Amino acid sequence: MPEQDPRKLIIGNCSGFYGDRLEAARELIDGGPIDVLTGDYLAELTMAILFRKKSQKPSEGYVGTFLKQMEDVMGDCLERGIKVVSNAGGLNPAGMARALQGIAQRLGLSPKVAWIEGDDLMPRLDKLKQAGETFAHLDRGTPLDQSDLMPVTANAYLGCWGIKEALERDADIVVAPRVTDAAVAMGPAAWKFGWKRDDYDALAGALAAGHIIECGAQATGGNYSFFQEVPSYHGVGYPLAEMHPDGAFVITKHPGTGGLVSVGTVTAQLMYEIATPEYLNPDVTAHFDTIKIAQEGEDRVAVSGVRGSSPPVGHKVSMNTLGGHRNDMTVILTGLDIEEKARVVENTLFNSLGGKDQFQKVAVQLVRSDKADPPSNEEAFAQLRISVVAKDRNLVGRRFSAKLVELALANIPGFTLSGPPGGGSPYLAYWPAIVGADKIREIVHVRGETVEVEPSAILDLPKVEVPRIGPRKAQPPGGETLRVPLGRIFATRAGDKGGNANLGVWGRTPEAYAFLESFLTENKLAELLRDLAPYTIERYEFPNLNGVNFYIRGLLGEGVSASSRMDPQAKTLGEYLRARVIEAPRSLVPPEYLTA
Repeated sequence: MPEQDPRKLIIGNCSGFYGDRLEAARELIDGGPIDVLTGDYLAELTMAILFRKKSQKPSEGYVGTFLKQMEDVMGDCLERGIKVVSNAGGLNPAGMARALQGIAQRLGLSPKVAWIEGDDLMPRLDKLKQAGETFAHLDRGTPLDQSDLMPVTANAYLGCWGIKEALERDADIVVAPRVTDAAVAMGPAAWKFGWKRDDYDALAGALAAGHIIECGAQATGGNYSFFQEVPSYHGVGYPLAEMHPDGAFVITKHPGTGGLVSVGTVTAQLMYEIATPEYLNPDVTAHFDTIKIAQEGEDRVAVSGVRGSSPPVGHKVSMNTLGGHRNDMTVILTGLDIEEKARVVENTLFNSLGGKDQFQKVAVQLVRSDKADPPSNEEAFAQLRISVVAKDRNLVGRRFSAKLVELALANIPGFTLSGPPGGGSPYLAYWPAIVGADKIREIVHVRGETVEVEPSAILDLPKVEVPRIGPRKAQPPGGETLRVPLGRIFATRAGDKGGNANLGVWGRTPEAYAFLESFLTENKLAELLRDLAPYTIERYEFPNLNGVNFYIRGLLGEGVSASSRMDPQAKTLGEYLRARVIEAPRSLVPPEYLTA
């Protein structure tokens, strides 16, 4: 491996999701020195997509775009000693490894390709149940066997030690299946610095680094609330983590690239897709309320002080279950009497279908995007979104869509649909669960050799705990107040966690946090965002980040692929909150937003 600096390991992440910029891998290896190229491609939705692909073609089930990236950069990575670690193996890491070997052969290259298995529990599901694993739903507590859902995928989240093992055996490319998102960064760091299983603080630092860079350009200015601070969105650079032996690190990007690395952009990513300050991982529990962040220089943010404690005793399992079939259609409502028109369409449709009770689920949502005295045709539109789910595919297929189409000339004035009728599709419901660490069988394959890697939770390691920091309880600023959009003072970052959503909110200063902590309670959030009121809302404090995180249980129903919301991944939730007008201290409002 390259020895630019033996005291640090430079990790560049070229992908945050399946569909990210293909050129990012090339840009990372050509833009400056890196030691490891990583890629994170697997979200809960991605596993559902890969299941559909593998169902159609059993030899696939992996992320095909990664192969295109590797065909472009494999030779240069080998020449420069850059290791490649990715979870692009998806549901078929062995198939991905074979495909990579095929590419290498065509290019006249000889990389050592390792692949990891052990996450896929489907072949052992019945035996695991007989051994006492109930796979109870993490949020509802219902055992899997007490549901009427049929699992089609069941993947345990593996940790970083299989990746470390592969690198220690001189692998050039490591193909992982469903490992934790941060594992692709933790494994190389543990390998480089020789960390032991109970080096919890160092591992927690690498976990935080992996969490920051796992979503690619989201750490370098993408999806950033204060986007006006970003100098340019042209050619946004992908994130680099410069890891140090104690787990401290610097987040940066290659010079000359677009985007921004600041305390704000790094905080944004730390507040993404989390719940409590204790961030669980099969290898360590990282305590995000201990993180220290500082701007070290232009596009350089130093992160240190991350404390780690013992990992949980079980591994999270991500299941996709076949819950039936689904169809969605949208009626455009225009002009006057929108709510009455919506009632007429809904009542007529379901009366013609024989009622709603025959469906497993019916979701009807009226989206009021229309304006009074509209200045254009489109600004008179509202949307009536109708979703139905049933075990019987025929019930939600052409029968449903045809009945809606039949209303075109026999219902409300201006009746029109947003798209053509469809035949419905399989309805995959997400089911999160836990499996005992003693049931995990992780195997690393390197050129015909196989090595079993035991989970940390079953080893005889010392028990380490770290207390939660808790709120500061600082006195909020007083003085004159004014009505202002919340987003003029605070930034947000929101995302999906299965059927739940997280909404992180933070300020730039301790004074802003003091106001936020006292003002934005669970009840206040439900008051500001009234559509959240039916759901359980939990709040967690991160005084070190000047922020709080809200966890909204059940907002996304049975997960991204099953949600009937227009934004099934809750990406827009934060900007929705920032648009709400609140009464806030004048002293917190930036001068450019103050009115005369």
